[in-house]
Amino acid sequence: MIGKFQLVGLAREQFEHLFDLSDDELRKHGAVRCIVTENPGFPCRISLEDAEVGEELLLLPYEHQPTASPYRASGPILIRRNAEQSRVQAGEVSPYVSRRLMSARAYDAEDMMIAATVCEGTLVAGELERLFDVTEVEYVHLHNAKPGCFSCAVTRV
Repeated sequence: MIGKFQLVGLAREQFEHLFDLSDDELRKHGAVRCIVTENPGFPCRISLEDAEVGEELLLLPYEHQPTASPYRASGPILIRRNAEQSRVQAGEVSPYVSRRLMSARAYDAEDMMIAATVCEGTLVAGELERLFDVTEVEYVHLHNAKPGCFSCAVTRV
């Protein structure tokens, strides 16, 4: 059975130009360059994978909920140089999610949060199936629960 959901990474194109900026120019965008020192620990929001030791990343602010609702939100994300956008197979979660404590926030067509839960990453698939059982749920955002950072968008299949 194919699941009701699909995890989708951010589009690389919106960030590519940032890697060519100097560190001073990055700071003007509220961003900093960093090198991965441990794995896991540096989750890329484009590839939906943990970056490898030695890889270059950018830590930058990202408006993950650009809506005119009270739930408009932004927060820090990490992105890898030359990362390819991930679309995880429908009904599955990647180790990027399953190894972390996750918060799932479900939104309706008006971008209003209508449900939320926190669970171990190994239980995320079941929670997403349950959330998408609610017909009013248009999409879900996953967040890394401990630091609260946006992880990825989840769409209905």
